Amino acid sequence: MDVIHTAIWVSDIERTREFYVDGLGLTENWSFTADDGVRNVYIGGENAEFQFKYDPNGGPEIDPGTMAHVAVGVDSTDETFERLRTRADPPVREEPTTMETIDRRVAFVEDPDGYVVELVERLE
Repeated sequence: MDVIHTAIWVSDIERTREFYVDGLGLTENWSFTADDGVRNVYIGGENAEFQFKYDPNGGPEIDPGTMAHVAVGVDSTDETFERLRTRADPPVREEPTTMETIDRRVAFVEDPDGYVVELVERLE
């Protein structure tokens, strides 16, 4: 068994793509539009992906407060953080900081719908 993806409703698929692909540096792997018109875009890395669901006719109310955050592994928290600020200008929850006890450098930002994204760099 393995985790394949996490499905998340979004309000603007293009802004979401800009944040996760252009800003964060993940890859758009594939997409399709379901018979009901809902667009599904799969964005991820080597081991898993997000399924972003967009309904051009509305869709469920988006409530990012029900999810604590999603974590994305990055090569450099500082470089990724700066690239996101330049390309997507997300609200910052926590500037890059080093967590000595777990040997990680992290930062927290919000995506276009307010979901919190943690950038995680493993230190050596």
